[in-house]
Amino acid sequence: MAKKGIPEWLNSSLWSSSPPPPLIDDRHLRNPPATSVTPPSPPIVERPPFSSSPSAISTAPASPVPVRPPSKSEINDLQNGSGNDGAGSETPAASSVEDVSRKAQVVAELSKKVIDLKELRKIASQGLPDDAGIRSIVWKLLLGYLSPDRSLWSSELAKKRSQYKQFKEELLMNPSEVTRKMDKSKGGDSNDPKIESPGALSRSEITHEDHPLSLGTTSLWNNFFKDTEVLEQIDRDVMRTHPDMHFFSGDSAVAQSNQDALKNILTIFAKLNPGIRYVQGMNEILAPIFYIFKNDPDKGNAAYAESDAFFCFVELMSGFRDNFCQQLDNSVVGIRYTITRLSLLLKHHDEELWRHLEVTTKINPQFYAFRWITLLLTQEFNFVESLHIWDTLLSDPEGPQETLLRICCAMLILVRRRLLAGDFTSNLKLLQNYPPTNISHMLYVADKLRTK
Repeated sequence: MAKKGIPEWLNSSLWSSSPPPPLIDDRHLRNPPATSVTPPSPPIVERPPFSSSPSAISTAPASPVPVRPPSKSEINDLQNGSGNDGAGSETPAASSVEDVSRKAQVVAELSKKVIDLKELRKIASQGLPDDAGIRSIVWKLLLGYLSPDRSLWSSELAKKRSQYKQFKEELLMNPSEVTRKMDKSKGGDSNDPKIESPGALSRSEITHEDHPLSLGTTSLWNNFFKDTEVLEQIDRDVMRTHPDMHFFSGDSAVAQSNQDALKNILTIFAKLNPGIRYVQGMNEILAPIFYIFKNDPDKGNAAYAESDAFFCFVELMSGFRDNFCQQLDNSVVGIRYTITRLSLLLKHHDEELWRHLEVTTKINPQFYAFRWITLLLTQEFNFVESLHIWDTLLSDPEGPQETLLRICCAMLILVRRRLLAGDFTSNLKLLQNYPPTNISHMLYVADKLRTK
C-alpha cells in the first residue's frame, strides 16, 4: 500500500534502524505474551463511580531551590529499577551537556519571585535534569500544589500539611481508637472509678451502635469491616510496588516506612472518595510522586513527602478519574472511548498501520492500550524513563490526557515496521512487552502528532 498522506518525517531513516531485542520484564500488571489467536478478554476492572475529592492546593517550601547530585543509594535504586540495556539511549556526553543547560534554565526560572508557569512548562516538556530537588519542586508547581507566587508557599504548605495530619487522625483509626479519643476529649478516662484502665469502657457504656457485631448503618465497626477488603487490596498492591527497588521493597526500615506511607495515602484517598475507592494499579501512579518527594534534598520537605504526595496524587487523579469508573466505560469520557480516540489518532496519522492492526490482524486496542492509559505508562518503561515521560505529561497545558494519547500513538509508530510484518500473536506480544526505545525521540514524535 502506498504511503500517501503520511508526513515526510514519518518516512525518516529513523524508522529503518534495526529493532532492539525485547526487554525481559516480569513486573506485575504486565499481561503475559499472547500464545494463541484467541483474543484475551479486555482487562476492565470493576470500578464504582467517582465522588468528589479534596481540592487541589497551591503550597510548598519558600526555601531557595536546592540542587545536588543524587546520592549513591538513589543511583543504585534507579539502576536497579531501570532494567535498561542501553538500547536507544543518548550518548553520555550529549546528555550531560543538555542536562546542564536545562538545569540552568530551570533554576533561573524557579528563582523568580513569581514563576512563569508557561515558560516552566516549556522547559519541563523536554525532560527535567535528574538532580534531586528539581523535579520535586517543578512537579508540585505543574500539579498546582505550589503557587507561582513563592511568597505564598510557606503558609499554604503549612495549611495543607496540617489538613493531611487531620485526615490521618480521623480516617486511619479503628473504632476503638475513635471511641477512646472521644472519651478522652470528654474527660471520661481520668477519674472515673468504673474504668479499669485509661481509655477503656465498661460493658454498660458500650452502646449497640458501638458494638463490633452491630450491623447498623451508623455503626463505626460495621463501616470499618466494610473497608477491610479494600485495605487488604491496597496492602497487597503496595507490597508488590517496584520489587526491584530497595526504596519500595525489602525488610529495611526505610522500605517499610515508605510502604506505610503509600498505604496511608491510598487508604485516605479511598475513604474520601467512596464512589471510586481504590482500584488496583493506583499504587503504580502514586509511586513516582512519592519517590521524587521523599528524595528531596531539603530534609524539611522530605519529612512531609507523604502529605505532599497525597495532594499531588489527588490532583493527578482528577484528570484521569473517569478511566477508573466502570459506569462511564461506554460514555464519552470513559476508558473505552479514550481507547477509541487513540485508535482514531493512529488512523489519522498512519492509516496503513491502523488498518493492519485493527482490520488485518484484528487486534483490539484494549488488549494493550488499557494498561498503557490507566497506569500512565509506568509498566511499559523502566523507572527512570517513566520520570522523563511524566515530565512531559505534567507539563502540557492541554492536560496529561491528550499528551498521553499522543505518546501512545508515537509508541505504535516507532515500531510500525515490526508491526506491519507481524501477525496477531507476534504483534500482541510486542505491544504487551514494549521494547527499549529512545525516550527523547519518542516524545519528539508524540509532539509532532499534536493537532495544529
